Amino acid sequence: MKPLLRGRYAGYTVQSLKKDLISGSIVGIVAIPLGMAFAIASGVKPEYGLYTTIVAGLIISLLGGSRFQIGGPTGAFIPILFAIVLQYGYENLLIAGFMAGLMLVLMGLLRFGAVIRFIPRPVTIGFTSGIAVIIFTGQIADFLGVHVDKQGGFVADLRTLVLQLPSLNLYSVLTAALCLAVLLITPRWLPRIPGSLIGLLISSLAAAWFFPGQVATIGSTFGDIPAGLPEFRVPAVSWDRIVHLLQPAFVIAMLGGIESLLSAVVADGMTGDRHNSNRELVGQGIANMIAPLFGGIPATGAIARTATNIRNGAVSPVSGAVHALVVLLVLLFFAPYASNIPLAAMAPILMVVAWNMSERKAFVHILRTRTADSLILAVTFLLTVFFNLTVAVQAGLVLAVVLFVKRMSEGVKVAKVLPDPADRKAKVSSRIVKDGRHCPQISMFTVEGPLFFGAAQSFEQSLADQSADTPLVLILRMGRVPYMDTTAESNLSALVGRVQDQGGIVLVTGIHDQPRTLLSRTGLADRIGADHFFDRTGAAIDYALTRISMARCQGCRHFAFRECGALSGAGSSPDQPCSVRTRETIRA
Repeated sequence: MKPLLRGRYAGYTVQSLKKDLISGSIVGIVAIPLGMAFAIASGVKPEYGLYTTIVAGLIISLLGGSRFQIGGPTGAFIPILFAIVLQYGYENLLIAGFMAGLMLVLMGLLRFGAVIRFIPRPVTIGFTSGIAVIIFTGQIADFLGVHVDKQGGFVADLRTLVLQLPSLNLYSVLTAALCLAVLLITPRWLPRIPGSLIGLLISSLAAAWFFPGQVATIGSTFGDIPAGLPEFRVPAVSWDRIVHLLQPAFVIAMLGGIESLLSAVVADGMTGDRHNSNRELVGQGIANMIAPLFGGIPATGAIARTATNIRNGAVSPVSGAVHALVVLLVLLFFAPYASNIPLAAMAPILMVVAWNMSERKAFVHILRTRTADSLILAVTFLLTVFFNLTVAVQAGLVLAVVLFVKRMSEGVKVAKVLPDPADRKAKVSSRIVKDGRHCPQISMFTVEGPLFFGAAQSFEQSLADQSADTPLVLILRMGRVPYMDTTAESNLSALVGRVQDQGGIVLVTGIHDQPRTLLSRTGLADRIGADHFFDRTGAAIDYALTRISMARCQGCRHFAFRECGALSGAGSSPDQPCSVRTRETIRA
């Protein structure tokens, strides 16, 4: 069939449109109960979740960097948004959401899309699992039908919940249990039907028929959901408010960026497609700037809804736009009925969402490794649950950086080496030094690993520990140093200065482009001397033997090099004479 459009929609046909209409309609039906549930759990009215699904969902699909991304309110935002509403109020949440959107646009324009994905996996799993625990425990009160004035503290809320247990509502428990049973059964027996919608319908009808007025509903708690388009309104913004909301806005932006890119990566894995990270951030940013103008809360890519979109045959971003329009039609024509949904029926939906997002298998797997990653995971998880996400992510990242630096510094090895006379090609070995061979005038070291601020001190200390006296010639074999920073360069400069102050020289072999460029820019390469850099160790040894004191060689019996026999006056070494040695090249 002849393609209708080109560019991002190249190859799009009428058949493709049919597939997008089907997948978009299904995802739209799935998104309705989730949008309301996420809004309620975030401390705002349920219709605001629907507004977010409509406005942000449409913009994310059309402007984002993934063809299959479905955007809207998500469970990951619940603890953050609830805390912001509790501390700053709903009006300020809208401003923070707008600011977060602006930050996301800037991140995309500055091409930070790839940088965000560098956040360590233990950190993301830690806070995701922590958020899942908060969401799950936060729904227990509605499940049991008890009233808990949430103060945003995990321990305090649990304590209040325990005290309220004697007043549980049996009708709420029955309603929630019925919805939960449908949620668990539907995927097995009716996999193509959205379980959340069926669960809401069945449990709502059961509550209305068998025990009317006995359970709290959306209408009795939040008022009736208005049937109509959301009102366009610009929040009152002041400089003081902007400064006051910088931190929560930044947290929203970071989490939104992480979640959206994770969702896009999942979509890529399911379809073989490849998303544009920076375009995705820009699209998410624009959506979060516009949604607050219609009363919407912050949104991001929704992994579960995106996966549902793909499984039902989505072909292009049109399916995401259809999903938003379906929610809009339901809002216009069926809003009064949604007001009768029991809160107890919403609780199991969020509990299942929390269970699915908990990353429990990955969580247990990382803990069982008993490595530094296990510590990062545990710290991030516990801080998310018992404090807040901001502290958790900051602490997790700092801990990850510290432990990474520690691991990298431990990976730097400095070994004193000498040629092995038993090797036909005279390869260098640290074993020879351990066997007691030594040259009083030439010290040769093999350096391995990146030399950066975390390893610079240990590098210098290792050289000092293994070289009691300042040698006349110091040979540094740096063929296994892939990177050097200015801190390590400063330590190396101090070492070069000490050797040269004692009348000695430093020879460098096999150095890579990055360290060599750094030494040139800092001027250390000129201090060492352009003729003191060699590609191979053998050439450096040949040069070193021309710079030592022949008088000190007389009578020496260390025989560190093959030339030592001739230089010490004891005749040729057992291996071969000096004239042959100087024509060889020692391999690294």
